[in-house]
Amino acid sequence: MESTGIRDRIQISQETADLLRQAGKNHWFEPREETVNAKGKGQLKTFWLRTQDNLDKQKRPALPAEMRASVIEKSAIDQLASEKTARLIDWNCDVLLRLMKQIVARRRAMAKMKTNIVGLQGLKSSRRQSMNGSLHGASMDESNENGTVIDEVKEIITLPKLDLKLTKAQEEADTVELPEEVVNQLTEYVSNIAAMYRENPFHNFEHASHVTMSVVKLLSRIVAPSDLTDEEVDKKKKGTRVSISFLHDHTYGITSDPLTQFACVLSALIHDADHPGVPNAQLIKEKTRIAVYYKNQSIAEQNSVDLCWDLLMDPKFKILRDTIYSNEVERSRFRQLVVNSVMATDIVDKELKNLRNARWERAFRETPNSEDLEDYESNINRKATIVIEHLIQASDVAHTMQHWHIYRKWNERFFMECYKAYQDGRAEKDPSENWYQGEIGFFDFYIIPLAKKLKNCGVFGVSSDEYLNYAQKNRQEWEVRGQDIVASMIEKVKKSELVQEMQSLSSSRKISFDSTDEEE
Repeated sequence: MESTGIRDRIQISQETADLLRQAGKNHWFEPREETVNAKGKGQLKTFWLRTQDNLDKQKRPALPAEMRASVIEKSAIDQLASEKTARLIDWNCDVLLRLMKQIVARRRAMAKMKTNIVGLQGLKSSRRQSMNGSLHGASMDESNENGTVIDEVKEIITLPKLDLKLTKAQEEADTVELPEEVVNQLTEYVSNIAAMYRENPFHNFEHASHVTMSVVKLLSRIVAPSDLTDEEVDKKKKGTRVSISFLHDHTYGITSDPLTQFACVLSALIHDADHPGVPNAQLIKEKTRIAVYYKNQSIAEQNSVDLCWDLLMDPKFKILRDTIYSNEVERSRFRQLVVNSVMATDIVDKELKNLRNARWERAFRETPNSEDLEDYESNINRKATIVIEHLIQASDVAHTMQHWHIYRKWNERFFMECYKAYQDGRAEKDPSENWYQGEIGFFDFYIIPLAKKLKNCGVFGVSSDEYLNYAQKNRQEWEVRGQDIVASMIEKVKKSELVQEMQSLSSSRKISFDSTDEEE
């Protein structure tokens, strides 16, 4: 292998590549274009190990003049991508900072009034639900050594009860000034999250930011109790007997607690961190180490939670953590919301899907006894939990419920990601063969029913109508134009393959010439 190597590159065998693939490190290597002749072995397929040093130091063969323009263009695209990532990091930080100011404003009001909005029952419940040990401890409960993230999913997350005096006493979030250390640590944390995302066509940091944007939009469409003036409350009381407390229950307490909103937004941002670019089923088929560790369940999702939570637990983010939550009750609720939200993005796992559907039916079909306070509060929290999960589910596929050109953009990116997996031998079937019909089925059996659930829960106002209308229109448009679009995507893939072949041929010729010169 040494005699067939290239300066400043690390060549590995098929056996080593197989071990790396089993460990879930497919992105660490790439196949060598040509086979090599090894003494006593014959023609062998080998791989190049990808390292930053390789990319920086590798002496690349000169390209023909007609192809240099595409390389220059790629360099410009890489620069634009880097600038775009920086802008997305800034935007996500701004969103999270606004929510953190609301958390601090609420906390100050609580301290001022010396009011425990959680209550004794909520404290006991939160402690039972805690899966993290100490306040800044590990990401799993020490008493559950064999447990993983999926074991923490709960049917009901207890949100804080409404305190009208606290709502009125809370200062405006815009007046809150966060320490510079908090801003710096949040920026570093979000930047690290961005770096965890791989350069997949679809499951990348831009997708995570798009999902975050949808979560922010849906949360903003929920009417919070503090949005009503006393005059409006009196008017509603006289006309329909609607009070602030009823409105709190109507939105299931989601907008009454800024920590809940922060958890939802952060979950959207981290939900696909380190996504391998292939579905969980492929990771299971390849018997990767990560699939074995997570017991072949929601592999990518559990991995994202563990990676991002462990990062947050790093000592250098202590001030950031102390700003997000200030006690065990808040930490437990925050952790539970993140776990439930990210795990909800696994829409393929049949067991999880059936459980969510059953919980939705129980929450919105059963009528709680208003005289039984415990049963009533439990039902409100159950609704809040399942609505939050569906909120992030809808946001994860928000492109299907937005304008046609947005849907087309992300649909093509997902196609390219699936096709790349097929090219790399990590998918059995060519995705183009069933892409057209598959999209119709996706709209009929998942997207449109999900949009109807958002509408039926009655929380998101006009956004639910907007999402449903766009989903139905995109489905109709795809039925008419989908086959032509698939054909154009296939053509684009073939052109890309042709360019890669030309680059490979040019590289091979250059290497051949270099070898001849050395022999002479």
